[in-house]
Amino acid sequence: METAFIGLGIMGSRMAANLLKSGAGLTVFNRSAGPAQELERLGARAAASCAEAVRDADVVFTMLSSPEVLRDVALSESGFVSAMKAGAIWVDCSTVDPSFSRWSGQIARDHGVRFVDAPVSGTKPNAERGDLVFLVGGDAGDVREIEPLLNVMGGKIIHAGETGRGAGLKMLVNALLAQAMVVFSETVLLGEKLGFDRNFLLDTLPNTHVVAPFTKAKAEMIRKDEYEVNFPLEWMLKDLRLVERTAAEADQPLYLARLARELYAGAEESGLGREDFAAIYRYLHD
Repeated sequence: METAFIGLGIMGSRMAANLLKSGAGLTVFNRSAGPAQELERLGARAAASCAEAVRDADVVFTMLSSPEVLRDVALSESGFVSAMKAGAIWVDCSTVDPSFSRWSGQIARDHGVRFVDAPVSGTKPNAERGDLVFLVGGDAGDVREIEPLLNVMGGKIIHAGETGRGAGLKMLVNALLAQAMVVFSETVLLGEKLGFDRNFLLDTLPNTHVVAPFTKAKAEMIRKDEYEVNFPLEWMLKDLRLVERTAAEADQPLYLARLARELYAGAEESGLGREDFAAIYRYLHD
């Protein structure tokens, strides 16, 4: 299948590179030219516009930063959906709220395009290794059709149901992720105040049965006080705002998630937005 990939940031560039390694015919587009040029050196075709990128594609992947950007790039009057050929599949890997995904799916169908929401669980290292988890919503036949491509970029596919369910599952995953990082950071800080050595805590707590496995990598960031970006804090804040929007639509209060959002907002205001979201520890420490 001819494929296109739009959005070549931290995640998208690595996902697209894995598609290239598999031998897929790939056309790429990014608003800043650098990442597309790098993939062009690896064998991709770099398009001058979104419309050009998708024109001949059977499958179009997007990995963009927010619903607002996706609306502009894909769904506006000048967006690429209107340039896709009839029957092609648009696979949106962006993290957006489920109501936005359902709306995207309707716009796609209005243009004769099939739609699958397929956000991912995992960060930069998972994207590089090709072991992301895809959280998928959409028609089962469409999912089977794109499964070989998803398997190139990921190690697991969870088909959660109809359009919007992939995005909904992603809301749940990132709500857990954001809050777990806050809880771990607070616990380490309390341990230090109780007289425990920080290195002892960072060696011990992540290896207990009650702590999320991802904290092992984040513990090393805390130890070095270096927060090289795998998942930017500003994106986690964006996702928590989407979680709150989703919860409001479902009439389900999220007391702790709201507090976590306030903490991440404070961290962003203090200048930590471009650091990894593990930098919430530094914000709480200071």
